[in-house]
Amino acid sequence: MTGRTDSKRSIDMLNGPLWNKILLFALPLAATSMLQQLFNATDVAVVGQFVGKHAMAAVGSNAPLISLTINLFVGISIGSNVVIAKFTGQKRYDSVSDAVHTSIMIAVLGGLMLTVLGEIFTAPALHILSVPEEIFDLSKLYLRIYFIGMPFILLYNFQSAIFRSQGDTRTPLLCLVTGGITNVGLNLFFVIVLGMKVEGVAIATITANIISSGMLFWFLTHHSGIIRVEAKKIRIHAYVFKTIASIGIPSGIQGMVFSISNIVLQSAVNSLGPDVMAGTSSSFNIDIMVFFLLNAFGQACVSFTSQNYGAQNYDRCRRVFKVSFGLQILFTIAVSMLILLFSRPLLSIFNNDPAVLEVGTIRITYIMTTEVLNAAIEMFSSALRGLGHSMKPAIISMVGICGVRISWVYTVFAGNRTINCLMLAYPISWAVTTAVLCIVYFVTIKKVLPKSRTDD
Repeated sequence: MTGRTDSKRSIDMLNGPLWNKILLFALPLAATSMLQQLFNATDVAVVGQFVGKHAMAAVGSNAPLISLTINLFVGISIGSNVVIAKFTGQKRYDSVSDAVHTSIMIAVLGGLMLTVLGEIFTAPALHILSVPEEIFDLSKLYLRIYFIGMPFILLYNFQSAIFRSQGDTRTPLLCLVTGGITNVGLNLFFVIVLGMKVEGVAIATITANIISSGMLFWFLTHHSGIIRVEAKKIRIHAYVFKTIASIGIPSGIQGMVFSISNIVLQSAVNSLGPDVMAGTSSSFNIDIMVFFLLNAFGQACVSFTSQNYGAQNYDRCRRVFKVSFGLQILFTIAVSMLILLFSRPLLSIFNNDPAVLEVGTIRITYIMTTEVLNAAIEMFSSALRGLGHSMKPAIISMVGICGVRISWVYTVFAGNRTINCLMLAYPISWAVTTAVLCIVYFVTIKKVLPKSRTDD
């Protein structure tokens, strides 16, 4: 196989200035995630404006559970990104092809498995979440329909990871925009014209994911470079799967740890009633935008580090971290401040109820004023994953994020059951995790990144 990358949209990660290439990589990726969330937020906004706050709470309360179920495989897709990028840097193009086809098969099989598990465990999971009786049936209906689309959701994420490994974040953006516009249009049609409720927005979401994942598959099968997909070659290659799993499963566990802690927090939120549920749901759909921005720079760090580490460009690996981190912090602070300034108008898009707006404002204030800590967690974790050390950030996050938040809910919050007390769990857990990850990162790079003469 030749080493062509078909690279009108690909980025040369191994040579030249970094800051402009990292921006070219990260900003389309951030836009993709933000638009994806924006399109998903229309589910909440449409039912909030045209059905009612109970339906809105039913849709929003499912977010932590949905994240938990897909985060393991999204983490594995990061493993695919790292492995394909590393093989690319090493110029092992046959292995690149094996990794691409293995990734496609993992996505399909994983999605089918999640669909089955979702249909079986929806009701018990909602009981664990303490979803109030008045919205339980709506939540269950939305979730069961949503899980039918899991194979397409995972396929989109894995295919996006394949493109990211080559520095192409614009093709997934194009496909996402097409599917997302369809999602918005169908949301309005099903709810306003046909009079459907949560089932309408769930069906619209599935349709949008079918379109976006189908487009990416078409682009991959018509690609002229090293990541071209051929249907007859789609299977799991054991040697590639082991490498992907060794990086991706710890990354997925780290994502699941965040989700588990958020499920515990969501259960605490649910215990405070529908108004608090609706308010935190509104805020989540806004403040998550900043996470997608900082995560995009983290993903840039993963891809650039993986390719350069594979090519043994150790000095450049260090520079990738510094440039990515600097740009990430700059953008995180700027966007966080804008959201703080316009928090109430943004929240009112979802629901104008004064009680809902009050809760949403409280959550946004706590999250946005300390989001830089979350940015640091993402960057240290991404850099370690790019170097092949995925287990370390997973273990640290399990203790620092999950452990601290669960302990907080069952101790401090149990004695002071207010939304303000609950929200303190975020900055405290972020601060603990950031401190430990910082130490681990600098200890690790001393061992795995040999200094060259230019470092002396």
